[in-house]
Amino acid sequence: MTSTVIQNVIRCVPRITWSTLRQCSSSSRHAREENSSHKTTHFGYETVSEDEKAERVHRVFENVASKYDLMNDLMSGGIHRLWKDVFMSRLRPSPTTRLLDVAGGTGDIVFRFIQHVNQSVGGSTVADDTTQHSSHIHPYDITVCDISENMLKVGQQRAEAQGYQGIHWVCGDAQDLPFEDDLFDCYTIVFGIRNVVDVEQALSEAYRVLKPGGRFMCLEFSQVKNSSLRWVYDQYSFNVIPPLGQVIAGDWKSYQYLVESIRRFPDQESFKEMIEAAGFRCVKYENLTFGVVAIHSGFKI
Repeated sequence: MTSTVIQNVIRCVPRITWSTLRQCSSSSRHAREENSSHKTTHFGYETVSEDEKAERVHRVFENVASKYDLMNDLMSGGIHRLWKDVFMSRLRPSPTTRLLDVAGGTGDIVFRFIQHVNQSVGGSTVADDTTQHSSHIHPYDITVCDISENMLKVGQQRAEAQGYQGIHWVCGDAQDLPFEDDLFDCYTIVFGIRNVVDVEQALSEAYRVLKPGGRFMCLEFSQVKNSSLRWVYDQYSFNVIPPLGQVIAGDWKSYQYLVESIRRFPDQESFKEMIEAAGFRCVKYENLTFGVVAIHSGFKI
């Protein structure tokens, strides 16, 4: 009698197939895309639809790609290199670390990753024939994902010029990463997450693609707490960076947006709470240069 009842219950439960799951996933994605055309967000100090922001951010980085690294040097006086070096020292990768670097199209972070690992195992800090073929440090399992095709092209050209091999270059959206679950040991995003339309969704995707025990690492512009220093920083940002963008890259508006986007990004504590809300644990941050930038870290546990 009990067996008959159980069988009848099972017959009443609809079968869930992979086809059904794909259809549900596709429907969910379409619903999200349709919803984004109605929801508003900020593009710098402007209020725009989420779709428009996605298009405009993509256009910004397509436009600035060829001058991106040069402008980083000029805007920061070269300090961005030190910030990234500190960031990599906090990450402490090993030769077996499976890395996903998001919004890292020009390769700055993955090149530092390779140099750091080479140095840690007693190799050279530059990519030459010896380091490329040394069995204990090559090949690496590194993936760069960026929404801008032009940024990726710049990174690939730099990698080829410097002799770096084994890097996977993928064009994709941080909000809908084209990777399986539980795949990477570490997810890094440097000066990129503030440009994402839906930061919560990007954090959720970061959590999804990391293995249990995997680490989320983010370097992003943040909030200077000291009011006097903040005034000086604001004067420099708004009065120097956009004109510099016009002179060097022929693009005032893109750099005006980049300056404004920093002011619209959540402060250190607020962003820490967002990372925790995505499921990460042991979340912390470290201010660099009085809070001009901050390193955020968390683990998938």
